[in-house]
Amino acid sequence: MELIFLGTGAGVPSKGRNVTSLALMMLNERNAIWLFDCGEATQHQILYSQVKLSKVEKIFITHMHGDHIFGLPGLLSSRSFQGGDSELVVYGPEGIKSYIETSLALSGTHLSYPLRIEEIALDGMVYQDETIKVSCMELDHGISSFGFRIEESDKQGALDAEGLMQKGIKPGPLFKQLKDGEKVTLPNGEILDGKDYIGPTQKGKVLAIFGDTRSFAREEELARDADLIVHEATFEAEKGEMARAYMHSTTKEAATLARNAEAKRLIITHISSRYDKETSEQLVSEARSIFPKTEIASDLRTFEI
Repeated sequence: MELIFLGTGAGVPSKGRNVTSLALMMLNERNAIWLFDCGEATQHQILYSQVKLSKVEKIFITHMHGDHIFGLPGLLSSRSFQGGDSELVVYGPEGIKSYIETSLALSGTHLSYPLRIEEIALDGMVYQDETIKVSCMELDHGISSFGFRIEESDKQGALDAEGLMQKGIKPGPLFKQLKDGEKVTLPNGEILDGKDYIGPTQKGKVLAIFGDTRSFAREEELARDADLIVHEATFEAEKGEMARAYMHSTTKEAATLARNAEAKRLIITHISSRYDKETSEQLVSEARSIFPKTEIASDLRTFEI
C-alpha cells in the first residue's frame, strides 16, 4: 500500500505544487487505486506517476472548492480513453452529483463505464467490504468538508512453512488445509492442527485523510491510533489567526493533532504558495518540534505505508 501525492498546493497551482489530489495505491491488496480529491490538472500529474486511470475504483471528494474538484470531469472522461470499463464510484458532499452530471452533459461526454455517485451528508460509514472500511467526519471549513478514516481488516497470520517442511510436508493441498485452520492426518498417523502453525494476526493499517479544515476538538476521533495521518498545514505556526480566519490549519495544529491522537506518522500537505522549497523545510521543522515523525508532501512523492 502506497500514497502518491499528485498535488500538494493550496488554493491555486504554483510552479512547485499543483492543487490537491492524492492516490492510495492498493494494487497488491485489491488491484485497485483510490483517489482523494481531484484538483485541476490531476490527470496531467498522473502522466508522470504510476497511477493508471483504468485501475481507479473509487474517488473520494472532501469538499466542493475548486482546487479539489476542477480536474474531475476531465479525468472521468479520460478514463474511458484509457480502457477503463469497470464501475467507478465517486463519494462526495452534497452537490457533487449535480456538478459531475452537469459537466458531462454540457460537454457531450460519453463514458464507457458505469459511474455511480454517492453524496455524503452525515458523519458515519461511507463504504465497507470484507477487507476495508471507510468512515467520514465533517470538518470545520465554512462549507461542508469531510475527512476520511480508512481501516484495513486484520489479516490472518503467516503459515509456518519452514516448520511444516521440517516435518516432511511439502507446499501443496495440505498447506492450504492447515492455513485454513483445519486438522490433517499425516501418513504416520500424526494429527496436525492448522491453528498451531499460523502466526499472530496482522493488524490492518489505519489511515486518516483530512480535507481542508481549521483545528477543532473532535478531529482526534478521526485520527485516533492511525498509522498515518494526512493533514493540511496551509500556514506556518505564527499565522494561527490567519489560519482560523481562512478556516485552515497551521503546522503546529496538525502536529498537535497527530501527537494527541497517538498516531504513528504525519504527512503535511496543502501548502500555501507563499512558501518556496526552502521555507517549506521550515514548516516541517516546526511540525517535528511537536511530532517528530512528520514529513512534508511534495508533488509526485510516494510514501510507503
